[in-house]
Amino acid sequence: MNRTSSYLSGRRSARRAAEANGFTLMELLIVIAIILILMLMAIPTIGSLTKKANETSAINSVQTITKAEIQYNSTYPANGYACTLAALGGDPNSGPPTPNAAQILQGDLTSGFKSGYIFNISCKDKVSVNGTDRYTSYTITAVPQTVGKTGDRGFCSDQFGVVKYDATGGTNCTQSLQ
Repeated sequence: MNRTSSYLSGRRSARRAAEANGFTLMELLIVIAIILILMLMAIPTIGSLTKKANETSAINSVQTITKAEIQYNSTYPANGYACTLAALGGDPNSGPPTPNAAQILQGDLTSGFKSGYIFNISCKDKVSVNGTDRYTSYTITAVPQTVGKTGDRGFCSDQFGVVKYDATGGTNCTQSLQ
């Protein structure tokens, strides 16, 4: 009887040692499969969040450029509005601001590329006073670098400061932002 008892207790301790050794291969594979499924569900959400963040950045950048245009117009009234992003930018270490480098905008916007969008300014109407052209209107455009990937909508603004959008990602902005 003593033998049987020691045999059973040895068998129980061997079973406990096997159970206490961690996860089985099957359990690990199931956990990895669940993690992969969750990641696959999250990837489209991350892409749409990135596009939304790019669009929000583009709207804020258009508003920033509009404010810079107002400041440029009040600083250089003989010139009117700036017709290029470079005229609103400039290096502060290169000397005092000039009409060609007003040092109002940061370098990330004056490059014309930011957060998946391409920015541009074009002047429309001008008046000549004493041989100097004074621009009285402008249009700011922001279009996605790749429509559907970096953004879905294009954004526009003008001297009136209203930001509108084009749902197809172009520059035919007819719908006001709400």
